[in-house]
Amino acid sequence: MRKLLFFILLLAGVLVGSCVESRSQMRFFDEAGKVDLRRLKAEAIEIVRDGLADENPFVRERAIKVVSEADIKQLMPTVAKLLKDEVVEVRFAAAEAIGDVRYTAAEYGLGGLLRDRDDNIKLAAAYALTRLGKGNYSSIIRNSAKSKEQTLRANAVMLLGKLGNKKDIGLLYEVIRDLDSRDWVKIRAVEAIARLGDEKVYRSKCWPLLISKYADDRIMGIKAMSELGTSEASNAIKTMLYDDIVEVRLYAAGQLGRLGDTAGEVEVLGYLKEQLGGADEWSLAGETAVTAIGQIGTDELAGFLPRFINSRNKLIRLSGAQSALLLAR
Repeated sequence: MRKLLFFILLLAGVLVGSCVESRSQMRFFDEAGKVDLRRLKAEAIEIVRDGLADENPFVRERAIKVVSEADIKQLMPTVAKLLKDEVVEVRFAAAEAIGDVRYTAAEYGLGGLLRDRDDNIKLAAAYALTRLGKGNYSSIIRNSAKSKEQTLRANAVMLLGKLGNKKDIGLLYEVIRDLDSRDWVKIRAVEAIARLGDEKVYRSKCWPLLISKYADDRIMGIKAMSELGTSEASNAIKTMLYDDIVEVRLYAAGQLGRLGDTAGEVEVLGYLKEQLGGADEWSLAGETAVTAIGQIGTDELAGFLPRFINSRNKLIRLSGAQSALLLAR
């Protein structure tokens, strides 16, 4: 998990300085000084459209996730074309997004992916086709959850959580108990179990993550608590607003927002007002804060979005676009 975080930080550092011509922020505000979400939405869609066509596969993958998260139906035909992308992670994200939003027009392309050379792509295609009601391919996902290949196993348990069948809870606990499962795979299984609503996971698995000495474990614990979504889980997330690490506090604020609780707004506002690197310098804390704007959704936070929509950094622009699209729904 910590190696993955380092890779993301390194890659994002490469993307810093990716520039577009600066756009005026003022045109996104109305006469009363309030953000015009209609104008912001139009700009956000174009940012995501550009991201889907970007030469960098990490940007394409991130743009696909924005389409899925914000449910932008008009960009799904473009996402469907990325089922043929040369990069495995991009093909996987495209298939997953098609399943997430149930984009039935992509059914034909998914059938071909069941014969893909990469088992992870077969897995994503099985998920999407099952979500589309075009057959029950969930056995492919269950069998993959028992694979010795750790990435395949992690993806399988994540998708089982998304499919929502409580009968898979037992299998997910088996993955956690399996000595062959890496720690990051077990954490994915905890998230899936929480998503499936097994409240026993709160005390036995989620809480230990929240009190881990590692910040990324605590972030995963917050995610699992958010997936569980109970009042007890929400209260546990609130305790993380006092964490020593700013990224943990900001992530907790955003996840509370997903649950309809704006308790973390002050934390995000404080960070955005004092942000030292500005809107063009990528950081994990910065991207987490920008994402939290759309999750929390208050007017005061929305007022910061034009700054990030105009960022020279592609990842920051995409996060800003995602928040704008969530607020404009």
